[in-house]
Amino acid sequence: MGRIYASTTNEITQREIDNAKLAARMAAECIVLLKNNGTLPISREGKIALFGGGARGTVKGGTGSGDVNTRSNTTIEQGFENAGFEIITKDWLDRNEKILKNSKAEYAEFIKNKSVQTGTPSEYLSFNFPYSKPDDALVNDDDISDVTAVYVIARTSGEGVDRKADKGDYLLSENEMSNIKKLAKSPCRLIVVLNVGGIVQMKEIQDMDGVDSIVLMSQLGNLGGDVLVDMMTGVTTPSGHLTDTWALEYMDYPSSAEFGLNNGNVHEDYYKDGIYVGYRYFDTFAQNVTYPFGYGLSYTEFSINAVKIAQIKDKISIDFKIKNTGGVYSGKAVVQIYVSAPGKKLSTPYQELKAWVKSKELRPKEEQDITAVFDIASLASFDEKTCSYIIEAGDYIVRYGEDSRHTKPASILRVADEKITEICEHICPVDDDFEEIVSGINENDFDPSGVDKKCYAEIINIDTACISTIRHEYSGVKEELIDSHKGETISLDDVRNGKNTLDELIAQLTVEEMARMCVGTLRRSDGSITVADAFTVPGAAGDTSSVLKDLRHVDTMIMADGPAGLRLQPHFKTDTNGKVLPGGAVFGDLIKPWPEDTPKDAIDYYQYCTAIPIGWALAQSWNTDMVESVGEMIGSEMEQFGVVLWLAPAMNIHRNPLCGRNFEYYSEDPLIAGKIAAAMTRGVQKNSGRGTTIKHFAANNQEDNRYFVNVHIKERALREIYLKGFEIAVKESNPASVMTSYNLINGIHTANSRDLTQKALRDEWKFDGMVMTDWLTSQDVPGLTGKYGAHYPISASSGCIYAGDDIQMPGCEKNIDDIIESVNSNKEIDGFRITKADLQFCCKNIIKLILRLR
Repeated sequence: MGRIYASTTNEITQREIDNAKLAARMAAECIVLLKNNGTLPISREGKIALFGGGARGTVKGGTGSGDVNTRSNTTIEQGFENAGFEIITKDWLDRNEKILKNSKAEYAEFIKNKSVQTGTPSEYLSFNFPYSKPDDALVNDDDISDVTAVYVIARTSGEGVDRKADKGDYLLSENEMSNIKKLAKSPCRLIVVLNVGGIVQMKEIQDMDGVDSIVLMSQLGNLGGDVLVDMMTGVTTPSGHLTDTWALEYMDYPSSAEFGLNNGNVHEDYYKDGIYVGYRYFDTFAQNVTYPFGYGLSYTEFSINAVKIAQIKDKISIDFKIKNTGGVYSGKAVVQIYVSAPGKKLSTPYQELKAWVKSKELRPKEEQDITAVFDIASLASFDEKTCSYIIEAGDYIVRYGEDSRHTKPASILRVADEKITEICEHICPVDDDFEEIVSGINENDFDPSGVDKKCYAEIINIDTACISTIRHEYSGVKEELIDSHKGETISLDDVRNGKNTLDELIAQLTVEEMARMCVGTLRRSDGSITVADAFTVPGAAGDTSSVLKDLRHVDTMIMADGPAGLRLQPHFKTDTNGKVLPGGAVFGDLIKPWPEDTPKDAIDYYQYCTAIPIGWALAQSWNTDMVESVGEMIGSEMEQFGVVLWLAPAMNIHRNPLCGRNFEYYSEDPLIAGKIAAAMTRGVQKNSGRGTTIKHFAANNQEDNRYFVNVHIKERALREIYLKGFEIAVKESNPASVMTSYNLINGIHTANSRDLTQKALRDEWKFDGMVMTDWLTSQDVPGLTGKYGAHYPISASSGCIYAGDDIQMPGCEKNIDDIIESVNSNKEIDGFRITKADLQFCCKNIIKLILRLR
């Protein structure tokens, strides 16, 4: 048996206490104050009338792989009680809890019976039949008093299914709306809290008389209740800002007509919005919104002034002076820097975020000098005709402010002549042409900030000579490695010691050995799936094969889900020989019972992990330093529990607010996605032998029919919006691994796309780690994929090797057999012809990462 890292004591450890405190400090910066007429902060004493499904049923995070099995979850109700408040609405909370408990019991029974009827594991059924929260209990006249009332709107979203533009989801439910209206007309002071993992329609509530304050709590991990109450009582000052645009209504989003079930076709999604995603659309086309991108209030006010802007070599540097002009509360300011391009040759958005800075905690009247920097090359747009990135000649207007609709000009960057920054080859050609949104608006037409753009203080003539033009070189046909040490067995130890090279080890491997290395294992017992040998971290998602462990000393890499912490089984048992016993697995609210024949002398083990705020919330902190600290903490827990690769961060774009996994993604903006993911990766990888897996590469923006949805997207939008964040993360943090997505892009599964994994990722961005598939990508699993039917073939095992998608996670014997047949037959299998050299390349990438991390 392998080494077991978990603890045999169920006592709360100092590690849990310290990490929870760090997660709570992080969470405090994630809260966004959306409305406040002076009601907040409230006194830290007295009575509270508490309502809403999230009051007692506070949601700490999303479902599916993004869930974290923690020791406890501090609800908002508990948070108020911990702070000394008297909650006077216990009767309403009890009534509502009874409704919720009955609903969950009915759901658990339904899943149990469905599993028996179909033979499908319950964890798979939850994807096709997600739990739907019942409506809140109605507020009666007897529940209302003249004390401060807090109404908590809660939503749960997760993997495998998208949200709906319906009441009780994107829209408030009938009872939620009725209750809030009733409370708004009462003598109480009303605070609405959003315990949600994605956007909900708030226009009516925002404008409603009697709603005094609105707080976007989001989902903050297992101490969320305490963190929220600290913010509401002024112990902390909110400093979060939105990373998405909140439209007036769902159909205002340009992707709404094409998205998922709304389109009536879950198989095809045409990205007609092109580059006009989020604020790029709303600001360009002068659409009114409920909350603009970057928006967030504070308990204090700040003055922000750009005092100097200059070109320093290939960068633009802007010095700011920030002052807390309030007289009572300390706080942190976020300064956002946008640039408007000329838009003469290429259609461009009104403005794009290029940088941001967040101040330290400023006391009343305290000032701080702070500098923001961005690359001049980031001004370039991708020109599909020439397949190059170009900085157009013309004036680039630099603006700054605290959200995208409240900015003022700092300077004009004047570019005299067009500059080519990168020369590329085309990737992912469109399989079915379509028309995109095109803006006829440039910087001379519309200014949503309402500032006269003629009144700039300074024009800076940009010297583009310091920016080199990168002409990318692309790899060709791979050459087979030939064994020159016949009769000698080379091990990974020999490579570590410098006796042999990794190429010499790889050259000795048989096709079957390499095929098995390129098919990962699952850490659950399932007859159709290759099962891990070292079952030492229950709840981990999988690991690399141990086929070379004995002869070549190639260790395995254990992987655990994220991105809100490590997803492990918190309690498991072994026999006296160390063999892990069945039972205890956690799937949401479902826990597999221990079998009756579990030995009485079984040994109990515990591995409780820290739940951090969801990705959406982390990004709303706009604090990369804090995110990096949290990443370092996650890496330390990986080290403690024997996890080598964290299947996180997740960083797809919020193209549409209904995507089921938006809770674990960061933003509608690729700069934020890339910078936050890079910070998290740097933090995790400060811990020796630990690595991240940025995912899902790429354009994974729909969960319904996620295995077979074909994303039709043009190259400029793909590169500038949906790949850019990954590019930033790769270049700034060197993640250990990248995970491809389930969907197809222009007719080709991303796991089979050489354009993505070789041309873009490795050749252009110089990625040197391992690429893996998402789970069960190359397997036909009707329990996961059968709801909508397979409109396209499943991802091909031969195609993964062809593309350089190094390891299929997790795999089955058929995957191994397909690879072996493809190489040995030298024939096209499932649409792809691969060579032994292709297989050697993938196998080398896996072992190279093991060498780096193990």
